[in-house]
Amino acid sequence: MVLKVGDEFPQVQLKYIPFDEKNPDACTSPQVLDTKTDFAGKKVLVIGVPGAFSPTCSIQHLPAYVAKIGDLKAKHVDKVVCVSGDNFFVMSAWGKSENVKGNIIMAGDANGELGRATGLALDLAKVGMGAVRLTRFAAVVDNGKVSHLAIEPDPTDVTVTGADSVLAAL
Repeated sequence: MVLKVGDEFPQVQLKYIPFDEKNPDACTSPQVLDTKTDFAGKKVLVIGVPGAFSPTCSIQHLPAYVAKIGDLKAKHVDKVVCVSGDNFFVMSAWGKSENVKGNIIMAGDANGELGRATGLALDLAKVGMGAVRLTRFAAVVDNGKVSHLAIEPDPTDVTVTGADSVLAAL
C-alpha cells in the first residue's frame, strides 16, 4: 500500500544528530524521532530523498528548502524533516554541508522502515545505492494525518516535490 492523502502517517522511529549551535562541527549522540509522538499536534513537512549528497538531492531539492525555511514557517509548518535511506551520521554531514543548521531535521532511514511503511521504498541496487531507498516525495503531515502528498514520477528530477510546489499547496 502506498501512502495517500487522508492516511495516518505511519509510526516509525528515525534517528538524527541534533545540530549544536555552540559547537556546529560536533557530532553528538543520535536522537530518536518518533513519527507518532513527535508529529502529534504539529504540522510537519517530510521530504523524502533517495540519497544524501546525490546530485539531484544536493543541487535541486534540499537547497530550495533551506532557502525557503522562513516561508514554510510563515505557512505554520512546525517542523521540517528530510529523510533518506542513509544513516544518521551521513545525514548530519550532508546537513552541515548544505548549511541546514537546526532548521531541518536530517534523519536517516538506513533500515528502510519508513520506505516500507509508506510504500515509498525504491530499489536502487542496480545503480549501487542499495536495495531500500526512499523515492523522492514531499508529505505534509498535520497532527498525524497526511494532508498533502507529492511523489515524483521520476525520482531523478524535482518537479512536484520542490519547495515552491509545497509552498503553493500550503
